[in-house]
Amino acid sequence: MQATQPPAQQTTQKPIPQTAPQAMQHALTVDVEDYFHVGAFVKNIDINDWDNWPSRVEASTQVLLDLFAEHQTKATFFVLGWVAQRYPELVRAIHAQGHEIASHGMSHQLVYGQSPAVFKEETLASKKLLEDIIGERVNGYRAASYSITPNSIWALETLIEAGFTYDSSIFPVKHDRYGMPGAPLQIHQARVNGGAAITEFPLTSASVLGQRVPAAGGGYFRLYPYWLTQLLLKKAAKELNQPFVFYLHPWEIDENQPRVEGASMLSRFRHYNNLDKCLPRMNTLLQQFSFTTMAEVIAQYASQNTLEACDYAQFRG
Repeated sequence: MQATQPPAQQTTQKPIPQTAPQAMQHALTVDVEDYFHVGAFVKNIDINDWDNWPSRVEASTQVLLDLFAEHQTKATFFVLGWVAQRYPELVRAIHAQGHEIASHGMSHQLVYGQSPAVFKEETLASKKLLEDIIGERVNGYRAASYSITPNSIWALETLIEAGFTYDSSIFPVKHDRYGMPGAPLQIHQARVNGGAAITEFPLTSASVLGQRVPAAGGGYFRLYPYWLTQLLLKKAAKELNQPFVFYLHPWEIDENQPRVEGASMLSRFRHYNNLDKCLPRMNTLLQQFSFTTMAEVIAQYASQNTLEACDYAQFRG
């Protein structure tokens, strides 16, 4: 199926004050999936019908690649296996421009909704697929919708067995779809029942009035006013004394994507709100913070800090 090309988008905006160079480099990440893959539409779009929807992931990802090139910034692209199967040249293009390729699983199903056997099969398949495309080892993983939760702690063991060296799937906040309140906030070593460990880079949150508030990007980046995102990211980096992780999806810069009929009001609000503002905001963000790949941030941080270990068996639901 040929991908539908979204209209060119403009990043032009009013000049913004330039900040002093940041000594700290943060992790810039992109979850490469299409608009019809999102969990918000799972009740409206059957997985068997995905090929019948016009794909826009190639063109939207290219817009991000162009923006990153303009700012001479590298990122980690967590690529969905479904996308890689259909658009291997997109994966090669991302890799050829010096970005890191990591795994976003195969079918964008919630981990806690899968059996351990199915999760293992899909995880191994997605890792091998990406490695065959780029000819290099894939070290990083991120679960669909951050769905490694107290009900799917076992997934960490699978990732270790599969040979991943780091994960970025755990969001230490309360949320109706994901989250693990009480989990470590800083980069650390995650293990289950005292077994082998994997480096975990939790999604960034900040403390506000005693509560953990998500600050890592995505829908929060679109829903919050930009000044609040900037404030929360700076606050999180300062209070944790480590780089933050920022994430985005290609569909979040595509205001002309098809609208999904029958979705709930909450799902429509989360998915469509401020799509037109996302790309200009990204342009601003790249001017105000210094970014690199997740693997590079972890390596730099681990070289300067002893990573604490956490046994996630204590969070098991």
